[in-house]
Amino acid sequence: MLKRQASAKDVITALKLESHIEGGYFRRTFQADHREMLETEGGSRYLMTSIYYLLTEESPVGQFHFNQSDILHYFHLGDAIEYSLIHPDGSLQTLVMGSDVLAGQHLQLHVPGGIWKASRLLNGENGFGLISEAVSPGFDFADMEMGNRRKLTAQYPQHRALIEKLTRDED
Repeated sequence: MLKRQASAKDVITALKLESHIEGGYFRRTFQADHREMLETEGGSRYLMTSIYYLLTEESPVGQFHFNQSDILHYFHLGDAIEYSLIHPDGSLQTLVMGSDVLAGQHLQLHVPGGIWKASRLLNGENGFGLISEAVSPGFDFADMEMGNRRKLTAQYPQHRALIEKLTRDED
């Protein structure tokens, strides 16, 4: 019997994913509630949290956003995902997560807190890309800021075209 290739809809259903504010789909899969909470500037946080995160042809962009916590990304399956990272000094780093390690794609990616990050699904045969993220201290929406197109282009004018492509138009 031939095994059929999973579609984005199949993965969303199987993993019980929901729409995410930055684009794509997600579901929290772990929070370290068996450990004491960490006290941060923003309040009490879990030591670590983890999610599934999926980009699809219909929702191919994770908009620019800023997190306080460090995030480790792990590639699972599907098409490659390109990450654009704008560092505080304005430098831009572009990396691709995917299974083709011989072509320089990454299976793991560490993004320190304090960096503007966006992702986009690259064209491929699957129509989706699935990763997991482990966040420490644990993710809390209070520690995340969605990218404001005007603010980011004023702060990083050298990346205007990319910022316009990977943020929502607030006007």
